[in-house]
Amino acid sequence: MQASQSTAQGGGTGTPARQQFSYLKECATNPSLFMLMKELRSALSGCDTVLDVGCGNISPMRFVNCRKLVGVDGYAPSLEEARKNGTHDEYCLADVRKIGTLLGNRRFDACVALDVIEHLPKEDGWKMVEQMEQLSTGLVIIFTPNGFMPQRSKNGDLQEHLSGWTADEMRAKGYKVYGMYGPKQFRGEYHMINRQPRILWLLASFFRHYTGTLNQPEQAAAILCIKDKKSAR
Repeated sequence: MQASQSTAQGGGTGTPARQQFSYLKECATNPSLFMLMKELRSALSGCDTVLDVGCGNISPMRFVNCRKLVGVDGYAPSLEEARKNGTHDEYCLADVRKIGTLLGNRRFDACVALDVIEHLPKEDGWKMVEQMEQLSTGLVIIFTPNGFMPQRSKNGDLQEHLSGWTADEMRAKGYKVYGMYGPKQFRGEYHMINRQPRILWLLASFFRHYTGTLNQPEQAAAILCIKDKKSAR
């Protein structure tokens, strides 16, 4: 993992201001995005400041309305591309396992990690979650494949999967868990439909998502885990 740390504010010299994105347009080419964004936008409604951990180059968090969106990533080329795309207000190059050290005196309404935790060994994943809970005054949101899904890294892009996460273990840590993307057997690497014809199985995944797997995460391709620290007090 990338260990160096740096911070850049959006809107400065050479850094474009955060752009406005329409997720409905994106859904035309990535229909599954609708399932995730519907839940994320609902959960994050009213959050003013959000930390996007492991933001990558084109984070789905770019579609969430908030006053301040901070992106952290350990892969410099992805973070630079995110800056060019204008996905966040602020960008931090840092090892996601050390966000508590980098941002320890800051607090956010929500801390979110989408498709990140599975790229860490189990122990490091829990450490990242613990730091996210310390940095958040409200919500902590984790999105990850349901169980271990093999995936390889290319050119040092940190995309290899090193661990798997289940609904039961996240519930044990106080998270509400929702199933995402329909049945697990319909999808493979990068949550892509793994059957032909894809359009037919995509429609089937939508149908099963809204008629079953949303509330039966053990059967789903991915899990969305949400902890509201305020309600837990």
